Amino acid sequence: MGIFDSLSGLFTSDMAIDLGTANTLVYVKGRGVILSEPSVVAYHVKDGVKKVLAVGEDAKLMLGRTPGSIEAIRPMREGVIADFDTAEEMIKHFIRKVHKRSTFSKPKIIVCVPHGATPVEKRAIRQSVLSAGARRAGLIAEPIAAAIGAGMPITDPTGNMVVDIGGGTTEVAVLSLGDIVYARSVRVGGDRMDEAIINYLRRQQNLLIGESTAERIKTSIGTARMPDDGRGASMQIRGRDLLNGVPKEIEISQAQVAEALAEPVQQICEAVMTALETTPPDLAADIVDRGVMLTGGGALLGDLDLALREQTGLAVSIADESLNCVALGTGKALEYEKQLRHAIDYDS
Repeated sequence: MGIFDSLSGLFTSDMAIDLGTANTLVYVKGRGVILSEPSVVAYHVKDGVKKVLAVGEDAKLMLGRTPGSIEAIRPMREGVIADFDTAEEMIKHFIRKVHKRSTFSKPKIIVCVPHGATPVEKRAIRQSVLSAGARRAGLIAEPIAAAIGAGMPITDPTGNMVVDIGGGTTEVAVLSLGDIVYARSVRVGGDRMDEAIINYLRRQQNLLIGESTAERIKTSIGTARMPDDGRGASMQIRGRDLLNGVPKEIEISQAQVAEALAEPVQQICEAVMTALETTPPDLAADIVDRGVMLTGGGALLGDLDLALREQTGLAVSIADESLNCVALGTGKALEYEKQLRHAIDYDS
């Protein structure tokens, strides 16, 4: 098997996949991250038969705008697979897109899973990847991948703290000697922030907006703390007025967004505080020295690092390519498999 593995390894491009709730990234050995698309699949349903219509970017544009015969699904919820068949279709599509030639060889694939994933959820991810055409499927814990991708020296005997804020979950982990000392996965992420904005506008302004509008608000003027002038930048948004049912346009300011996002941001801060409380004292000393590293798309929320700094009193830095961190880290695990053997789990 070993010889066959190394032989077929010559012909294939092994890959690392970051199956995210919001985006899926694919890293190909020796080529880097070459695909980053939203985790959305659109189906055309006719007489109860589903046919895949679009995957990724094209399907995302359809979210919340589909007629009855088409449904757009996000197969990943909170970091794990919620819709098995759809996830499999999506992985197949992305592998095909990257793996142009359909030779006899099957790639070896490493996928990252949230630290809090149950054995059942892990098996679901592994099965989907194998049935999508992988030769072997390895799993790596997301916090480890995020820390490697952010360039942290995780193999040293010092404490490193990484906070990975994804679409569905926030992973807070303390790492030392290449493994997890303490990790906690909270189900708060970009999606929860979008929901918070939707609910806030519904309560305060009697305006109903869709998920894509909420996401646009979050990315353009989202902030984790009150602006200094008490108002901040503002933008025009459109939605449906709940009082008389007609569409209307209103202006929303940064202060309002900060108020809307107060709860999810607080939950993230609390997760970090809990992690610090349960860290062994020597590692905690290292973290005071090193600070906390933020990765993931949620790390791009304005002033989030400042909000965390105010709460914890630690130095908080944002990783360079925070959106690609987990994919880069999973890819590095693929390149340096020998050194990171203990972190990758192939069997079960």
